[in-house]
This record gives sequence, structure tokens and C-alpha cells, in this order.
Amino acid sequence: MKILVTGFDPFGGEETNPAIESVKRIDDNIEGAEVIKLEIPTVFHKASDVVEAKIKEVKPDVILSVGQAGGRYGITVERVAINEDDARIEDNEGNQPIDVKIREDGAPAYFASLPIKAMVEEIKKENIPASVSNSAGTFVCNHIMYQDLYLAEKYGDIKAGFIHVPFLTEQVLDKPNTASMSLDDIVRGLNAAIRAIVKYDDKKDLDITGGATH
Repeated sequence: MKILVTGFDPFGGEETNPAIESVKRIDDNIEGAEVIKLEIPTVFHKASDVVEAKIKEVKPDVILSVGQAGGRYGITVERVAINEDDARIEDNEGNQPIDVKIREDGAPAYFASLPIKAMVEEIKKENIPASVSNSAGTFVCNHIMYQDLYLAEKYGDIKAGFIHVPFLTEQVLDKPNTASMSLDDIVRGLNAAIRAIVKYDDKKDLDITGGATH
């Protein structure tokens, strides 16, 4: 099994991004699966161009993209991506699409095709906070999750999903009362999530609640 794991470069005035920093450090082989790592730009459409080129090159079985969700307390495994860009801030090339479809020929939304609840439970076994998230936002993270799933359908027999990770501890020195997580814990959490992806490759996801009241 080949698992392509992507992480964004820094954006929004930050000097680092826990997504790519953690992706760089995850294990190269997990439960017998080859892990291929890729840095992608925090730029609408350009990010998916980079991913698509890598899909053609390595022909992965799974695509897992990772992004920063500053302010979230734990690692969150995303359930769904919507066909909508609505950027509160500019991307790294000054683009700020508002109420624009990501793919004119795409579905209104795509659900992750990974075992999201098993991934959450495997992360929790590492004593790391984790949960299912039902919104990936409307910035480049939702954009790439949607694109990953669109491309997975286009190229066939590829599973895809997305994980949001918190700020690194050093990113919140000037952000009082903002949640953060150490890089080591994020890396352990991602390794655990990928273990679950491999273990549940031919199994149904866990039949447990992952819902929220709001």
C-alpha cells in the first residue's frame, strides 16, 4: 500500500506550519505501508495541481492531507468537504475567492473515504485529544480535501481524507489562551491515524458515535 501524505507550507503570517513540519517527521513505513510525503502550497488550485502531479507519479492507494486549524484543542479528522471556496483571508499568492465553486463538474460535497472514527480512536490510544470534525472550513484546507476526493474519484480506487492539527506550542507565545500541541504529539497522532487507515483498509469503520450537538 502507498499512502501519499501532504502538508501545507506556512500561511497567514505564521513562520511555521505544524502540518508540513509533522508530515516531514512521520514514519516512512507504517504497518507495512509506504508513506510518501509531499509539501503543498497554501494556494487555491495550485495545491491540487501539485497533488495531481504526484498522483500520476506514484499512483497512491490513499491520499491523506494535513492542515493547520489554529485554535482547535485536539487533532480533528474531517468528515466532509464542500464544493465552495469562501476565503476569509488571502492565500499565499493573494487569492481570496468568495462563494466560488471548486469544481464546476464536482459533487456538492464529498465525504472522506477513510475510517475516520477508527482514526480518532487510534489517536486517542496515544493519549492525544482527537475527534471527528464536521466542517473543514472554506479556506484552502477544505479546498484540498475536496480536490483530493475529486481526484481520487477521477483516478479510481483511491481513498482520501483530511486531518486538521492544532497550533504548535511556539506559535501561541503571543496568543494568550489559545490551544496548542507539541510537534512530537502531533507526529505520534498522525502515525496513529495512518495505522488505523492501514488496519481498516478492508474493514468497515467503527460503529461508534462521532457526532456533535453544534
